[in-house]
Amino acid sequence: MQQSVWQKLRNWLPGLLLLAGLIVAVSHIGELENFAHLVRKAEPVWLMAALVLQLATYMSVAVVWYLALHAAGASYPLWPLVPLGIAKLFSDQAMPSGGISGTAFFMAALNRRGISNQVCMATLLLSLVAYYGAYLTAALATLWLLHFYHAIHTWIVAVVIIFSLVAAGIPTGALWLRSLGHKEPPRILRHAPGLKQLMEDVAEAPNELMHRPALLIVATLLHLSVFCFDAATLWVMLQVVGMPVSFWAVFPCFVLASMVATIGPIPLGLGSFEATCVGMLGVMGVPVETALTATLLLRGFTLWLPMLPGMWMVRWALR
Repeated sequence: MQQSVWQKLRNWLPGLLLLAGLIVAVSHIGELENFAHLVRKAEPVWLMAALVLQLATYMSVAVVWYLALHAAGASYPLWPLVPLGIAKLFSDQAMPSGGISGTAFFMAALNRRGISNQVCMATLLLSLVAYYGAYLTAALATLWLLHFYHAIHTWIVAVVIIFSLVAAGIPTGALWLRSLGHKEPPRILRHAPGLKQLMEDVAEAPNELMHRPALLIVATLLHLSVFCFDAATLWVMLQVVGMPVSFWAVFPCFVLASMVATIGPIPLGLGSFEATCVGMLGVMGVPVETALTATLLLRGFTLWLPMLPGMWMVRWALR
């Protein structure tokens, strides 16, 4: 039997991801040193709170995968999925590719554990639809909160509209790919490497997951909790630097910065996320210096800190 694209990835993916992660870390060594300096000055209790919140984000995503795998008929324990979530995040960060590198890692890792391509793909499709459903919900909540705080601007509405088109287009495109099944892809996509195999995996994925409203709602709420936990981490960082501010003022700042980073052309949103977050916190009355320090601490916890265990977990997951 011919090896699938995802099985072939196992041979070269770990080394490529580790090399890419090392390049990313070395090229931003200054930011890592700045993060370490800020951490040394912070109160340990707030740092522990931030760590717990970040672990909660990985747990939420792992529960989505756990529920989807079991609904698709694959019995797999919950706890091993948590480090897989960290490793997938590292994969997406090491090789910015719109989530393709993380998807390749996830497929290869679960294949290694005896989960079929079809079940993996069904799990990813459910998670994808739920993720962007949660993201759109967070975007609408952001508009409402900014309107409540009288901080709404035309450019913010434009960002939300552009992001909403992207967020609706990605899962729609994935479902359209599924609807093609075993048909020939459009001419423009015909020469894309691995696309035919991908379409076959998507077409053969169990169909019942997308027809379970309760499962989809729970998965969406779990993904929405990730945005809340990340925003709460930013709120904690503001407490670290001595700036008491309402969580409901912080939440739209984080979500808007995430949207700008998502639709922007810069890998990982480096610079664009920080600039948007600092600017929005300033609109909410946080001094620029304080907002910048809190944002850098947040990025350290959500971006740089997972890089270290992520490198090891990629090798563990694909060994």
